[in-house]
Amino acid sequence: MGIIDQMSKKADLEAALKDAMRANDTIRKNTLRMTLSAIKNSEKLEGKELDDAAAVGILQKEVKSRQETLAESEKAGRADLADAAKAEIKVLEEFLPAQMKPEELEALVLAAINEIGATTMSDMGKVVKLAMQKAEGRADGSQISQLVKSKLQA
Repeated sequence: MGIIDQMSKKADLEAALKDAMRANDTIRKNTLRMTLSAIKNSEKLEGKELDDAAAVGILQKEVKSRQETLAESEKAGRADLADAAKAEIKVLEEFLPAQMKPEELEALVLAAINEIGATTMSDMGKVVKLAMQKAEGRADGSQISQLVKSKLQA
């Protein structure tokens, strides 16, 4: 598959950054710059260009970071910071794959449990790892973990 067939996640982010700069959209521009910086730092550490799966992983970490900021801001009564975090999350979510529906996620977790042959909580780590791979960034790790835990305890 060539570059003409499909732009990489990083290329999508770079194109969106250029558009945000042209539109003078400060929040979008700053959010995309921070995310691209995180991707480039990771590439330097890895010593190679990241694939889309790794870029999606970084996007998910960036969203999680902002969700934590949102929670802390709300707890501290800082509506201004909470609003900024919400806006940044909205920008980042545009570049994430569509999230799985609860029934799809449950089917994926059950398939992972069956594939591994998990029967006890000691198998939880293996099941979560496999389910995360199969979800390909379309589900939050904490959701998968909670669902695996509930299924293995049942």
